[in-house]
Amino acid sequence: MSYIISIILLLAFGAGLYKMFEKAGEAGWKAIVPGLNLYTWIQLTGRPMYWLALLLVPIVGIFIFAYMLIDLVKCFGKFGFWEQALAIIVPFAYYPFIGFRDEEKYLGRAVVMSKENPIKKSVFREWAEAIIFAVFAATFIRMFLIEAYTIPTPSMEGSLMVGDFLFVSKLSYGSRMPVTPIQFPLVHNKIPFMGSESYSEAVKWKYRRLPAIRELKRYDPVVFNFPEGDTVAFRKGISRTAMQYTHYYGLKRQIGEQATKRNYDLVTRPLDKRDNYIKRCVGLPGDIIEIKDHALYVNGEEARKPENLQFSYQVNPNASKPNQKVLDELDVEWEAERANSRGIMHLNQKQADELSKDATLNVSIKTLDPNPSIFPHDGRGWSMDNFGPLTIPKKGDVVKIGPKNIAIYKRIIKDYEGNDLKIGAGGIEINGKTATEYTIQQDYYWMMGDNRHNSEDSRVWGFVPQDHIVGKPLFIWMSLKNGNLFAKKKKNSEGAIYKEKGGINFKRLFRGANDMAE
Repeated sequence: MSYIISIILLLAFGAGLYKMFEKAGEAGWKAIVPGLNLYTWIQLTGRPMYWLALLLVPIVGIFIFAYMLIDLVKCFGKFGFWEQALAIIVPFAYYPFIGFRDEEKYLGRAVVMSKENPIKKSVFREWAEAIIFAVFAATFIRMFLIEAYTIPTPSMEGSLMVGDFLFVSKLSYGSRMPVTPIQFPLVHNKIPFMGSESYSEAVKWKYRRLPAIRELKRYDPVVFNFPEGDTVAFRKGISRTAMQYTHYYGLKRQIGEQATKRNYDLVTRPLDKRDNYIKRCVGLPGDIIEIKDHALYVNGEEARKPENLQFSYQVNPNASKPNQKVLDELDVEWEAERANSRGIMHLNQKQADELSKDATLNVSIKTLDPNPSIFPHDGRGWSMDNFGPLTIPKKGDVVKIGPKNIAIYKRIIKDYEGNDLKIGAGGIEINGKTATEYTIQQDYYWMMGDNRHNSEDSRVWGFVPQDHIVGKPLFIWMSLKNGNLFAKKKKNSEGAIYKEKGGINFKRLFRGANDMAE
């Protein structure tokens, strides 16, 4: 349906341009010839011909085209604020209105008329145009060039911390064209204070990406759309303005499909409006991933470790909590204050070694047991600490599929690559045909958090498709301790009050997002 709407809008715009060209004394057919239409358009408005080259420059071309939309309606005497706004917002309706309306006449080149009869603008119009241009520019910069992100969870500690504010380059791996072009500006998937979705699916475009300026490398931190974020669940009876939702597939694994649908309202989201996650890419297409006794192996060799790789440790004091001075020096908090955690702390190796020097403490790394929530959710007995081996799919790979391994490829075939998949007693059917193998259509990656025991990552939900990749984090421009500007008093699960640190974390400012030990 969205394709039909897109075609109708494109035809309406072309028809309007056809008639406007005729009114300007040019052959209407020039409006529907690619390249020639732009050349003629620039001639009619009086802009310099090098604008044709600027139209080919990524991102810049969008602004040039916006100016051209306004210039052409100026040629017909449309100098009003709302007249020019309509030329940008709904050209598919406004251009036919001008083109097919007998009263509308071509008056001359816009550039010449603007110089000969400069418009006196009111203060309101000056501010309105400035704000609209700023929003327009910020929207496209955010969409194609660079965007600010906040780290909301501790899954990447201690490389990236809760409260870190990052700039993320969307050019690095190739800027992605919007899938849902009709959207509320400067927000992601929710409109603040309203709770409604921030986009319309009336028009949906195919996934496309501009050429990358660098290759995605192993160990890069990466921002990507959450693969299982295509469906989210809102608790029934709770206002959506609270923005309280959870992800459907994880919830279904916990309480079952029937209970989930009975207690939650489900909302599906397009590719570019799924939640953004940030993890470290530890596996590239074709790599073999395996975890043995906490250690990650890639293609049979132990992987490089982030400088502050963390695990959960059991820290059991025989008397009281560790010395506060030691905790401050190590920049860690006694997490038993937060909840009845029985001394569970997320520590890097250096922090664990330093705490072990305290004779009153027993510090030991935890080993997590097999869990049915671990990918591929088919009872293999894998855990966060002992996983695999598993081969990451690569574009063009032909993989054998059957009852024993279909769980690995189910989402790839059905959800990420859009095939009709049926699994039954009679075997596996793809698009109505019995299948024993499948050809992978795009590259996939393996993402893991640096806080290995406190990260929901590929070990839980599997592969990250190439079309989900958003960008590369560049540097931290602001960092708040625990995400707080000021210290806060909080209550733990037992009602006891503890103090959570706040303030600016100056030592993290302007630190590169890819800091790792060599």
